[in-house]
Amino acid sequence: MSFFNQRCSESQIRKLRTYMRRRDNLVVESTQAIHHMQKALFEMNVQLSNVISDITGESGLRVIDAILAGERDPEQLASLCSTRIKASRQTVAKALHGNWEEALLFCLKTALEIYRFTQNKIQDCDNCVERQLAAFEIRTALPKATGNLRMQLHQICGVDLTKIPGIKEQSAQIIISEVGLDMGRWNTEKQFSSFLGLCPNNLITGGKILRRATRKVYNRAADTLRLCAQSLTHSKSALGAKYRRLRARLGAPKAIVAMAHHLARLVYRMLRYGENYVEKGIEHYERKFRLQRIKWLKKEARSLNFQLVAAQ
Repeated sequence: MSFFNQRCSESQIRKLRTYMRRRDNLVVESTQAIHHMQKALFEMNVQLSNVISDITGESGLRVIDAILAGERDPEQLASLCSTRIKASRQTVAKALHGNWEEALLFCLKTALEIYRFTQNKIQDCDNCVERQLAAFEIRTALPKATGNLRMQLHQICGVDLTKIPGIKEQSAQIIISEVGLDMGRWNTEKQFSSFLGLCPNNLITGGKILRRATRKVYNRAADTLRLCAQSLTHSKSALGAKYRRLRARLGAPKAIVAMAHHLARLVYRMLRYGENYVEKGIEHYERKFRLQRIKWLKKEARSLNFQLVAAQ
């Protein structure tokens, strides 16, 4: 990559990172507005969240809009709910008896307005991100990539990061916006893991380990990789089997960091060398792990002047 192209790529990554970080902040503000709506409803003794799992869904917003428009009849409010919700109309109506205080209605109204405003801005941010991705240099041309985030990211990176179990399109987008596409800034995957704060940083003195921990680094890409690692709990893949084994042996927190470290090394190899991820399955992982265990047992037996013999 020439110096000019590298500078252009860094500028594009910086713009993408700005949009993605702003989007994350808008998502946080939107979540806070939902919490304020729930609090206002709870203080009015309207238990809408007990009968509707998502108050910002189609039924929930219809009920809230009707309350703010002046509707107070629980039966009328319950009739606005979709027939797809599990609770019956009578149960919903019982949950919609409130005290309707003016101050609490004002809090509910302002929270709803903030929620809708942030949702509109999130959509605007997504449009800006899509335009920014379209401006990147295409490394691998793919048909029908327009409007498909996964295909767009594949074109930009030259490899498909979403083939790694646990990493979805949004996660890959955040990782790219934070670390960029040029892995040449880190000579090895160990340096890349250290940059993310996912490698061991043991405190050693006199040959004795006093503390085992990772570096205290705040990095959005590292946080995203931790979430991706946690999503491997029920994954029917080799990485999922490894995570479950580590979680049983080390506990969930350490297993999440270890798997995030593993995912970071995979991302580095794919972006640096253009290698595609190949899923080999749980059976391959279990077979490989069994052979490693047998090799270790044989070594331990030799150190004790014994011989490991397979059972008949």
